[in-house]
Amino acid sequence: MAHVRPSFRRSSALALALLLLALGGTLLPVRPGAQTEPVAVLDIDGPIGPASSDYVERSFAKAQDLGAALIVVRMDTPGGLADSMRSIIQEILASPVPVVGFVAPSGAHAASAGTYILYATHVAAMAPGTNLGAATPVQIGGGFPGGPAPADEEESAPQSGEDGEDAPPRRRAGMEDKVLNDSIAYIRSLAQLRGRNVEWAEKAVREAASLSAVEALEQDVIDLIAVDLADLLDNLDGREVEIGGATRTLQTAEREVVRLEADWRTQLLAIITDPNVAYILMLIGIYGIIFEFYSPGLAFPGVVGAICLLLALYAFQVLPVNHAGLALIALGIAMMAGEMVLPSFGALGIGGVVAFVVGSIMLMDTDLPGFGIAWQVIAGVALGASSLLLLLMAVLARSRQRPVVTGQEEMIGGRARVLDWAGAVGRVRIHGEIWAARGPAGLTPGSTVKVSRIDGLTVEVEPEA
Repeated sequence: MAHVRPSFRRSSALALALLLLALGGTLLPVRPGAQTEPVAVLDIDGPIGPASSDYVERSFAKAQDLGAALIVVRMDTPGGLADSMRSIIQEILASPVPVVGFVAPSGAHAASAGTYILYATHVAAMAPGTNLGAATPVQIGGGFPGGPAPADEEESAPQSGEDGEDAPPRRRAGMEDKVLNDSIAYIRSLAQLRGRNVEWAEKAVREAASLSAVEALEQDVIDLIAVDLADLLDNLDGREVEIGGATRTLQTAEREVVRLEADWRTQLLAIITDPNVAYILMLIGIYGIIFEFYSPGLAFPGVVGAICLLLALYAFQVLPVNHAGLALIALGIAMMAGEMVLPSFGALGIGGVVAFVVGSIMLMDTDLPGFGIAWQVIAGVALGASSLLLLLMAVLARSRQRPVVTGQEEMIGGRARVLDWAGAVGRVRIHGEIWAARGPAGLTPGSTVKVSRIDGLTVEVEPEA
């Protein structure tokens, strides 16, 4: 009878146990509370800009990598840039994961661009005490949609009515009307896609209408009201949404909640695309390069200035910048720098300060909240530049009144000591140099005289009083 080695029996028993464990794990039913697909939550706070769209894009990709069953976009925003808003909406519409828009906490709002984003989500929810609306687009470069058309856009010949009276001239569609109509068509398409109130959506754009959470639910603008995230997930459980042409039932009970925070890249983008920060970076960049030209070889001002200027230019690329304002700022700085090199008794400097302030006010070409340069920043920078200019002018004026301290002219009025003297001529020592001199007769070696005039290489002296 053959004997089986103990090591072989132990290996066989271990392999059999692992096989049974694997089979048992596949056959055991999953408990209802043991959901593996989490709920991803991301927050949009403040104005919507390039950083917000980058954050949403990266968060949606991360949520899909996590295998999220649902994405909740919590919002509290006054609106923002149209390009960034459309990028976010495109991410929502293309998402294979259901997206829920949630205006929270109480006191939050989803105004302007936030209303469009809420309409684009598969499920729209709001917390008590919140509001949405006021989605009228703000025209970049001045003017508001719906306002009077320019004179050259009106018909020159009035139309006659049936009663013989002249009817008012018809308006052509100007740029403001095009922007308004495009925005209305956009939000109507979103409302039709999600089966929400189309008429109020148009009213929110055309008339800047707003609604509270309760009114929005009554008018079929949103789908539900929830106190907080836990209440939202309870209300969403079992709700059906249409995504990718198919109906999907949400199962949100007892799911793990994963909050997707902004990473360092998004935070850096949010900082440098702040108009005030971009404005200061531009000034640091320009002045750093100017100082490098004034003092070649320092390297540090040039390196810092180049980096700051490149960051500012990147920020201005994605921000609504008025190029005339940018040109005025550059002109103002050039004129102030020119005042230091070519003093013009303040003409260049004052003109530079004026151009700089006007350009700073014009720089951000939009009235959107959160995308303007604070007047405190402009005033502080202008005050600093003016103070430096006044200090420079004072130094220049004082330097003109000072006596000459170098060259031959500096010796006039100076003291000299007689080395030898014969008649009316002799030699004197002044500032360690020996000069031929002429003056009154009777001067003795060792006596002190005062230089009254310089004639070529000869000084005229007179006895010191």
